[in-house]
Amino acid sequence: MLHLVNKSPFERIALHSCLGHVREGDSILLYEDGIYAARKGSATTDRVAAATGKFKLYVLGPDLAARGIPSDQVIDGITVVDYGGFVDLVAEVGPVQSWL
Repeated sequence: MLHLVNKSPFERIALHSCLGHVREGDSILLYEDGIYAARKGSATTDRVAAATGKFKLYVLGPDLAARGIPSDQVIDGITVVDYGGFVDLVAEVGPVQSWL
């Protein structure tokens, strides 16, 4: 399953809820304001970094760029994808769950 998180972890509980329900082998894509969870050195870094060992995590590169966050500030183990990669994930991974 592909889980989509587009809300900032500092404003909503979407990421927290997602991590509580995601199953091993699932994938998570952070986009829009959800990309803030992928940044090194934040309050969510430890929890997100721990999740990279259990789940495949992705972050949308154009949303990083739009917010001025360079890809070298992304937590190790998170893959940066472009729009084509986003489409590929939706097509390949299976059902999609959006976390609001």
